[in-house]
Amino acid sequence: MTAAGPGTGRHRAPEPVLVREGVLLLDAALVLQHANAEARRLLDLPADCEGRPLGTLGLPEALGALLRRGGELTDAPVPVHGRVLTVDLHPADRTGGTPCRIATLRDSAPLTDPDTARLRLELLYRAGASIGTTLDITRTCEELAAALVPAFADFASVDLYEGVPAGGEPRPDRGRPLRRAALAGVTDLSPLLAPGAPVPLIPGTPRARAVAGQCSVVEPDLSAALAAWDDVSPGTVDAMRRQQVHTLVTVPLAVGGTLLGVATFWRARPRPAFDEEDRTLAEELTARAAVLVENARRYTREHTMAVALQHSLLPAGLPEQHALEVASRYLPAQAGVGGDWFDVIPLSGARVALVVGDVVGHGVHAVATMGRLRTAVHTFSSLDLAPDELLGHLDALVNRLDQEHPAPDGAERPITGATCLYAVYDPVARRCTLARAGHLPPALVHPGGRVEIVDLPAGPPLGVTGLPYETAELELPEGSSLVLYTDGLLAPRGQDLDHGLKLLRAALARPGRDPGQTCEDLLAALLPSDPADDVALLVARTRALPADHVADWDVPADPAAVARIRAAVTRRLDDWGLAEQAFAAELVLSELITNAIRHAAPPIRVRLLRDRALICEVWDGSATSPHLRYATDTDEGGRGLFLVAQLAERWGTRYPASGKVIWAELPLGE
Repeated sequence: MTAAGPGTGRHRAPEPVLVREGVLLLDAALVLQHANAEARRLLDLPADCEGRPLGTLGLPEALGALLRRGGELTDAPVPVHGRVLTVDLHPADRTGGTPCRIATLRDSAPLTDPDTARLRLELLYRAGASIGTTLDITRTCEELAAALVPAFADFASVDLYEGVPAGGEPRPDRGRPLRRAALAGVTDLSPLLAPGAPVPLIPGTPRARAVAGQCSVVEPDLSAALAAWDDVSPGTVDAMRRQQVHTLVTVPLAVGGTLLGVATFWRARPRPAFDEEDRTLAEELTARAAVLVENARRYTREHTMAVALQHSLLPAGLPEQHALEVASRYLPAQAGVGGDWFDVIPLSGARVALVVGDVVGHGVHAVATMGRLRTAVHTFSSLDLAPDELLGHLDALVNRLDQEHPAPDGAERPITGATCLYAVYDPVARRCTLARAGHLPPALVHPGGRVEIVDLPAGPPLGVTGLPYETAELELPEGSSLVLYTDGLLAPRGQDLDHGLKLLRAALARPGRDPGQTCEDLLAALLPSDPADDVALLVARTRALPADHVADWDVPADPAAVARIRAAVTRRLDDWGLAEQAFAAELVLSELITNAIRHAAPPIRVRLLRDRALICEVWDGSATSPHLRYATDTDEGGRGLFLVAQLAERWGTRYPASGKVIWAELPLGE
């Protein structure tokens, strides 16, 4: 059959219809005995409708009157909930039972024409591809809103419960408003609340009904809802009326019974009101988006926990020391947290250790391993171990960490890969001793601006082979800059190591910058805007301890020499203006020199350093370390080191290439 317009003499073909049929079974007393799923949906029947009298079901008055009439009816139109239903009513007689009647209800709606169906499929495809491109919650909400404007709605908003954008659990609370996460519109001046604004749930409004019932709500006519909003937000309502916003569909963002928020789509005239087909489309897209928002929320929660753990394990600040002017930068990767770390550790004798390390991989495991290794480095450095010895102990620790975690069935035990560079700078000798375990070599910027990559034996990564490590020693003129970094500084561009080091040299080849500015310039020159790996960076400019801040004496192995050394120390402290520290220094040095003469081997030497503390050192040729004892009342000796420990802020023993050094740090006072 063909169709034509008026005046053509031909009739328009009937538009195909989509028939949905609901069935009601009523007994003679008009008690509902059965209602199928379609009848429940069309009439919005309560869940416990079966067994209830007709008058208690909340049916529209016209439909209730029709069902009470009895008799037979065919194709009777009845308005129900904003749509027109076609009702058939027939009496029936169950065999051996009482008379009853059957009502069938049909929602006859025009079938979507092929062009409209194609457009909706295209919208579903495009929206599915554009929503959830990242694991950012707000961005996912923005993508949902943008995907449906203007193809489906003139305005779209997504509102989330407090806590959800930060990865927390949603906290639905009738007294607490939602908060707008995203907004899209066909005009720049949207009549709706802006992102970040609280969105109250006003009882009786479509959004409140959708949240309360956790079901979508279509509102063909917003007149009543706007009147309810008028008392709460008159400015918003006025703007909506000016822009002729007249219909909405609102859909809860829910996953597995967990309500995250609600998405609302609005249309302004002359676009038609939303219908059931629109509801279905909005529900499908919102359901997809809800899963993506939930995934992003879980990722955000885990990422936030990992970042908090990482920050708690990294240095909160750089310690006070005078040997180096140091600046540091730590930049986490855009996706996931890593195991990069750095440290600046004051050592005895005014020396300072610089450390950078990198645990292979990302996530909480890498962060936790980083924290354990950083703690271990602090512990080993407190023993004043040489860099190669320290890395050897660290390597053994990583091997033990691997053995703590059994391998899965049929799989090899996972290996904790890590790299580390450890350097010790001595401001008295102006020398730096370095060792590295699979880490990138440091860069050295000379005072004149010349840049070199230090030729340092690589050594195996930690926990891989158990092979020994080698050290290198450099003489650093005052004003030299040592640059330590992790591979994230060079790797983001995907270039080979040689090219990355070439870029590093070029970025460093400009003298006259302080360490902080050097850090900023390096990051600006070498890093992209979205680094794929963590970056730890240390820039340390050397200082030398002035020669007049150092005093040393050779001590003969004769107890009578102790008095002469004490007198020389007193004179030097007077020259330094530290006469108040003379008494404590004399007591400490008397004890340490006497012990060296009695129990150690020559040569014996005394050195004083005036740094941020007064450092007293006694060198001897023996490798035997003294031990602190707590003498009893009847002991004749054993109180010397206890006295040293009481007078000094810190004391200890370190082992140079030969012999040992016992040192004590005395406060300089105010």
